[in-house]
Amino acid sequence: MSDIVVTLPDGSELSVPAGSTVEDVAYEIGPGLGTDTVAGVVDGDLVDKATELDDDVSLVIVTDGSDEYLDVLRHSAAHVFAQALQRLYPDAKLTIGPWTDEGFYYDVTGVDLDSDDLDAIEAEMAEIIEADYEIERFTRTREEAFEAYEDNPYKQDILENEAADEEEVSFYRQAEFEDLCKGPHVGSTGEIGAATLLSISSAYWRGDEENETLTRVYGTAFESEEELEAYLKRREEAKERDHRKLGRELDLFSVPEHSPGCVHFHPNGMRIRRELEEYVREKNDDLGYEEVWTPELNKAALWKPTGHYDNFTAEGEMFNWEQDDTEYGLKPMNCANHAYIYAHEQHSYRDLPIRFSEFGTVYRNEQSGELSGLLRVRGFTQDDGHAFIRPDQIQEEVVDTLRSIREIYRNFDLDIEYKLETKGENAVGSDEIWAQATRSLKDALDAEGLEYDVEDGEAAFYGPKVAVDAIDAIGREWTIGTVQLDFNIPERLDLTYVGEDNEEHRPVMVHRALLGSFERFMGVMIEHFNGKFPLWLAPEQVRILPVSDDNIGYAERVKSRLGDFRVGIEDRSWTVGRKIQQAHEDRVPYMLIVGGDEEEAGTVSVRDREERERGDVAIEEFRAHLEAERGEKRVDPDFLDE
Repeated sequence: MSDIVVTLPDGSELSVPAGSTVEDVAYEIGPGLGTDTVAGVVDGDLVDKATELDDDVSLVIVTDGSDEYLDVLRHSAAHVFAQALQRLYPDAKLTIGPWTDEGFYYDVTGVDLDSDDLDAIEAEMAEIIEADYEIERFTRTREEAFEAYEDNPYKQDILENEAADEEEVSFYRQAEFEDLCKGPHVGSTGEIGAATLLSISSAYWRGDEENETLTRVYGTAFESEEELEAYLKRREEAKERDHRKLGRELDLFSVPEHSPGCVHFHPNGMRIRRELEEYVREKNDDLGYEEVWTPELNKAALWKPTGHYDNFTAEGEMFNWEQDDTEYGLKPMNCANHAYIYAHEQHSYRDLPIRFSEFGTVYRNEQSGELSGLLRVRGFTQDDGHAFIRPDQIQEEVVDTLRSIREIYRNFDLDIEYKLETKGENAVGSDEIWAQATRSLKDALDAEGLEYDVEDGEAAFYGPKVAVDAIDAIGREWTIGTVQLDFNIPERLDLTYVGEDNEEHRPVMVHRALLGSFERFMGVMIEHFNGKFPLWLAPEQVRILPVSDDNIGYAERVKSRLGDFRVGIEDRSWTVGRKIQQAHEDRVPYMLIVGGDEEEAGTVSVRDREERERGDVAIEEFRAHLEAERGEKRVDPDFLDE
C-alpha cells in the first residue's frame, strides 16, 4: 500500500500508509494523543476519528482541549435530543441534526410540538446524559440502511443524495437509539456537561420552500453548567439589544410585507445612514477612490464571463427573468459593472491604481425563512470599492485598506479579528493564480504584524479574502469589512493596461468593503450600542425640555444657537420628570432643561442619558463641546466628564 503525506498544523509532515485513520495518525504522533483523540479536521472539514485518509491532506487532531471540541459535543447533544424525543414520541421521524455556531438543531416531523413540550424533552435529555451511555460508531451497507429507514423518506433521501457513492454508511448508537450520521461525536453522553433547548420553529426540508414543512428544535450544550449559564445570560442581553426591537422603539426602519427582505429606512434611521455614508466617503477620498454609480438592472450576459451568473443561479440566489428573448437580472454584485467602467478606456501603468467606489444596491434571493431584520435581507447597499492595480502595488493597497478599516472600527468601539479565507470548491482560476493571490494577502497581514486565523475553503469563488470580524459589546463576532484579491476576473474580462515595456498586462483587482453593507452594519451597530448611539450618529443629538409652556420660546432661541446640530424640543404639556423619562427611553445623548431661572440667566441645565446633570451652563460652552465631541467622533457623551 502506498504512503500519503499528512501535513500537521506546525507545518511538519508525516508519511503514513494510505487508508490510515485520523486516530491512527494521532497514535503515530504519540500514544497519549492517540488516546485523547476525539475527531479530526481534514482539509478544513471536521470529521470522525475513524475517517480514512486516502490522499495527501492537512490534518488537525481534535481533543477535548481543541476549539472544535465544542462542535463535536453539540453534535452529540443533538443526538441526545433525538433520543429523548423518540422516547417520549415514538412516532417522531428524524431528518437532520447538525451543530451550529451557538448550539445545534434537529428537524423532525410526525409529531406536533410547541414550546410547552420542551421542558419534558429537556428533562429526558438530562436523564440520558446522567446515564452516560457509550456513543459507538458502526456501519451498515446502503441496502441495510434503506431497510432500517423504510418508514423515513428523509433519511432515504440522504442515502440517495449524500451517500450515493458509498457502499457502507456510518451510524451512531447510544443505548437503544441509533442514527444515520457521519459524526463526529464524543465518547459518551456523560461528556455533555450541560444542555438545554432554546426554541422551536418551522423549516423546509432541504431549505426549499417547495418541500415539506418540518419542525425545527434549537438547543445548545456546553462542557459545564457555568458555561451554559453564562451563555444564557448573554442570550438574554442579546434579546434586549435585538435591532428589530430597537428599530421599532426608536422608529429607525421597517421591513413591510410588501417588500420582503427589503428595508425601509425611516427619517431617524436615514439620519444615521447618511452620517455613515459621509464618513465612508471621507475614507474613500483618503484612499483615492472615485465615486461611481451603476444600475441595478442589467442583461444577465454581464455576469456570465465573471462566474457570478453560474454561482448565483446555481444556488437560486439571483433575481433573473426573460424579456423579449433576452435574460435580465438584478445585480448580485457590483464587480462586473466597475470592470466595465475600467475597460471603457485604455490605461497606462502610470494610471494605476484606478479605484472606483459605489454605494451600490444589490439583490440576493434569500429564502424567506432566513430573512432577519437588517442582518439577512434580499436588497442591500454595499459600501463597495474596486481597485485596479499593478502586481507590485498589491501589498501597499491591501495594507492601506486594512489600516483604514482598523481606524473606522476604533470609532465604533469595536474590537476586530482577521481571517484569511482560502480557495474553496467553487473556485475559478488556476491553482497557481490562487497561490499567488493568497500569498500576497498573507504578506500584507504579516507586514502589518496582524494575527489572523486561516479559514480553509471559505473564500469567494474568484479570489482569497481577508475577512474582518467585529467583536461587539457582548462578545459576538460579525463579519463586516472585507478585502479580496482577484486575478481571475481581470483575466476573464480581458482587462489590461499598457506597461512600461509598451506591452499589455493584466491588472489585479482588489474588492473591498469598509463597512460591508449599510443594512448589516447598522444592525450590528444598533445592537452593539444598544441604541445608545454616539453623538455624531444619534438621530436626535440634543432634546430641549422646557419646564413649562412659558419656556418654549426660550427653548426655540436655545435651539437656534446650537446651529446645525440635530435638536428637538419636547413641547408636550408633560411634567419635567416625564419629559426626562421619555428622552431616556429615546436614548437621546443630551437633554437641556430650561425653566425660568435658566431663561433669566441665559443658560441651560445639561443632563445626559447616563443621568448625570449640571446646571448653569453657558450655551456657547455647551455648543463648543458638542462640536469637539462630534468632530472627534467620540463614542460616549462626555460633557459631564469635564
